[in-house]
Amino acid sequence: MFWRSVVVKLWFTILLFFSFVLLTLTIFLLQFFQNFHETQAREELEQDANKIISVINGQDDRQLMTTTIEQITDPSKRVVLVFNREDYWKSSSKDQELESLDINWFYSNEEFKQVLNHEDSTYQKTTLPDTDREILIVGQPLENQNGAVFLYESLDIVKETTSQTTTLIFIAAGIAIVLTTFFAFFLSTRITAPLIKMRKAALELAKGEFHTKVPILTRDEVGELAIAFNRMGRQLKYHIQALNQEKEQLSSILSSMADGVITFNRSGEMLVTNPPADRFLSLSTFEKGDNQEEEVTPLELKSTLERVIASEEEVTQEIQLQGRTFVVIMSPLYDQLYIRGAVAVIRDMTEERKLDKLRKDFIANVSHELRTPISMLQGYSEAIVDGVADSKEEKNELAQIIHDESMRMGRLVNELLDIARMEAGHIQLNVQEVELEPFLNKVLNKFKGMANEKEITLKPQFQLEEPVVRFDPDRMEQVLTNLIDNAIRHSYKEGNVELQVISNGEHMKFSVKDSGSGIPEEDLPFVFERFYKSDKSRVKRKGSNGTGLGLAIVKNIVEAHKGSIDVHSKQNEGTTFIFVIPRNL
Repeated sequence: MFWRSVVVKLWFTILLFFSFVLLTLTIFLLQFFQNFHETQAREELEQDANKIISVINGQDDRQLMTTTIEQITDPSKRVVLVFNREDYWKSSSKDQELESLDINWFYSNEEFKQVLNHEDSTYQKTTLPDTDREILIVGQPLENQNGAVFLYESLDIVKETTSQTTTLIFIAAGIAIVLTTFFAFFLSTRITAPLIKMRKAALELAKGEFHTKVPILTRDEVGELAIAFNRMGRQLKYHIQALNQEKEQLSSILSSMADGVITFNRSGEMLVTNPPADRFLSLSTFEKGDNQEEEVTPLELKSTLERVIASEEEVTQEIQLQGRTFVVIMSPLYDQLYIRGAVAVIRDMTEERKLDKLRKDFIANVSHELRTPISMLQGYSEAIVDGVADSKEEKNELAQIIHDESMRMGRLVNELLDIARMEAGHIQLNVQEVELEPFLNKVLNKFKGMANEKEITLKPQFQLEEPVVRFDPDRMEQVLTNLIDNAIRHSYKEGNVELQVISNGEHMKFSVKDSGSGIPEEDLPFVFERFYKSDKSRVKRKGSNGTGLGLAIVKNIVEAHKGSIDVHSKQNEGTTFIFVIPRNL
């Protein structure tokens, strides 16, 4: 974690670079000063040798000459004057460890022999015989006579000077490293401090805090980077807000659409759905008996998606679910030239199909309902006119039939007028306070004779918290009469008809349940439509010749009471009509 820091990396890099430079410079300086001190010592020895030669050339007195030489020569050095093997002179030295060299040592050295032979001057760094002490020796031939001057001194002085210089260099290098460390840390901190702030700001941006800004402390590249970062944050905030607005707008549009919309990826997974599409999926899941919590793409839509991907064209399909008709229009979605998925628009066409069916059936139903009484009126009236009925009794019988059929036609027309007024919103309710239990018993008593005739048991089940409620008793009696009458007429012999009323809270719930043959699933959406008859064969049975307008009137009365009505049915198990109205209208 420590080495991941930019400050540490930059500091260590600068320190390593300066340390390398200082180390290299120190090595070169040490080498330079060592050579410099040796060169300086050699030059001093050569200067002293030249002085000694000048003294020798200017003095003939050997004693005065040697005395002068000792006076002008550094006491730490030794001088050797060689005229020949037998004639030579050696000076003394205050350095007791600087031993006097044997004259034969000079003659045994090839370079010094050249000096003695007046061939060339020389200098040499060597060690004293039988010791490890280094010396620097300079030899120059004498002018105008045979012999040479040899001057030498110990290199310990040079080494000591070099050591002092080395110490100073190392101290300076150490100080430079300390200063470099401080400077590198200061510089890296100055450079990385804005970067650290940008890092924190970037993390805040990642969390959605788009108001975060980086302070601009300098006008260099780092400052320009901070300016660019702040500009990026503002642009990002603007674009995110724009995307959120577009997303909310799209979500609102999808939610408010009457048609279902589902988008799929290429593998068939659902990405986006709206409420109508969710209802379609719930119907599909219920029909297949699948209780999974997650929505699974129906097989019909998967097959349609495969066709869209294969053909790269729009595909239209009609699907039947729970007695409802849906039309699916699926179009491909492209990622440039590649199909990345599809979008399906699901339209519930049940109402359209129902309206088409009603438009087709309305005239046929009205014609059918009116044709029978009109034919009977025409036939029996012709019989009277033609004198077929001779006796008064026969004429009265024919007149009674004509009267009954005319009454039937009147009821049909009145019911059609009632429905027209209700659907136009002209229904008038006479709301009163009603004692609920006596009212329900009164309705049930009307059907005891009919129920006993068919051997059907009436089962009242009342749960009444409030005995008095408010509604239109005549209209509500019409609703219950119609529902109970249908339940008895459509129940099998020895069956049951149950009237359940629950009055608690703000609403009342009425339920009329029979044990009849039930209603086919495909007819359930149409039960409250005019002239609906689920089982056409029952029309011909005695007591089952209704007009098919009762349930349409029931629905309008319930809705006029600000309630709702629904039906549940399974074939061979029975039918249940449930409606709910407010307790105090």
